[in-house]
Order: sequence, then structure tokens, then C-alpha cells
Amino acid sequence: MADGTALGDAESESAAELQAGIRTDIPHSARMYDYYLGGRTNYRPDREAANEVATIFPGIFLSAVENRDFMHRATRVLARSHGIRQWLDIGSGIPTSPNLHEVAQSIADDARVVYIDHDPIVLNYARALLRSTPAGRTAYVQADVTQPDSILSDQTVTATLDLSRPVALSLNALLHFIPDDRDAYGIVARLMAGLPSGSALAISHCTPDFAPEVWAEVEGVYRSAGTPGQVRTREEVARFFDGLDLIDPGIAVGHRWRPEESTRIETPLVTDEDVSLWVGVGIKP
Repeated sequence: MADGTALGDAESESAAELQAGIRTDIPHSARMYDYYLGGRTNYRPDREAANEVATIFPGIFLSAVENRDFMHRATRVLARSHGIRQWLDIGSGIPTSPNLHEVAQSIADDARVVYIDHDPIVLNYARALLRSTPAGRTAYVQADVTQPDSILSDQTVTATLDLSRPVALSLNALLHFIPDDRDAYGIVARLMAGLPSGSALAISHCTPDFAPEVWAEVEGVYRSAGTPGQVRTREEVARFFDGLDLIDPGIAVGHRWRPEESTRIETPLVTDEDVSLWVGVGIKP
């Protein structure tokens, strides 16, 4: 069900992760997502929690794949049709090939990408995020999205990206882990305020719109695993794009956003409930 395989084997990496202070005895949202995608960077607690989610919402595996495919499509559209050559990918997660920079650099080999994640587990695998084309650049920064000013002023970010030129801010499958009490809307607004005209915002976000009771249970599983979150309605997701010009087709269910751009050989027949993701791309005037 995955569109790629994460690099590395979690069971063989266990000693290194323990040495880095990473807990492998409790579920972790990034490793659960890796499992949904068919990767190997996960442990028994991650798989058990992920399978509990799948019991409640069987579409979770397909939803993860569709989320990944949307990221690929949005990246190609921004590179090819909007001339974007720089990306700030926050909440990058465990590397799964093709990574964002591989997609961007397949269109424009001089594309530059900075990956941001606050989690030390991603740092363990960040080497897979740094394999750039000679003409482009990639970098990784360990930082927290809830501190947007520190991201925008980070020396690695400013050395890799020219913040006076358009940048695509990629927030895929991230914002549903930032509840309103952590100021999700303010964070996105502050990040976009630091980027110039012509920049883009790409978001994918889990939604309860098609199965509210199911998603209430899913939130409970993550909360029990120590990861609070908040899935949002279409209207709530649309608020993140306030002041931006949405590109066609606007806010859409993940698999319905420009499906003709997909490079997947086979696309299964799915329903909106199977995917349960609102996605969109907006351009800053």
C-alpha cells in the first residue's frame, strides 16, 4: 500500500536509537506513519498502535499513501507551473523515497529544500534527506513548528534558502497534531508573513467530516500514545489559506486534487471517507 519504503530497518537500528535517547518502547506518530506507508522504521508498539487505528479506521493505510501522493503532485505543480525553486518542508518525518527534494529536483535540478522536524528520530535518518543534485541544495534543521520565528531566522535555513524569493511552505500531515490551544492558525500566519509575494502554502490535514465518530476514536488512540491532536473540518482547514489565492481545484479531498498529475501506475477506487484528508495549495499575492 506504500508509495515507497523508508530507509533503514528499525529493528537493526534499535541500539543507535536508544543511544540517542529515543523511546522505542512506546508508540510514536512518525513511526506509525512510516508503518502505514509500508516502511521498516517502526517497532512493535508503533505497529500495535497503528493497527488499533486501522481497526477503527481501515482507510488509514490508503489515506497515508494518498497524502504522500498529494505532496508529490503539489510539488510538481509548483515547480513546473509556478516557477517555485525553494521549499521549506516542516514536519518532514522519517524519509520515504521519493522525498520532496527528489520530486522537486526531477523538475528543476537547482531546487533547494530545507527539511524541518523537531523529533530526534528524524535526525537519525536525516542523511537520507541530504542527497541533492549538484545544482540544488538540501539541508535538515531540528526545530519546532510552534516556534516559527526561530525557524525563519535559523542560520541553516537562511544559508540554504533566499527568503527574498518565493518559497513553498509544505505542511503535510502536520497541522492536525497542533491543537487550537497551541495557536495553529497563528503559526501558519507567522510563517507565511516571513515569506515574500509569490510564495506558496501546501497543506494536507485529516478531517472528521466524513466519519466524525470514527475520527473521535482515532484521536483517542493518538492521545493515549502521548500525541494530542485535532482533526478539522473543511471550513477550518480553509482558514489556514486566508489571504492567499487558492489554485484549482481549491480545497479538495486528497485524491481529488489534480489526480491527473499522479505518477502512480495504479490508483485504487476510493471514497472520500477512505481518504479523509482535506488538501490545498495557495499562493501569496
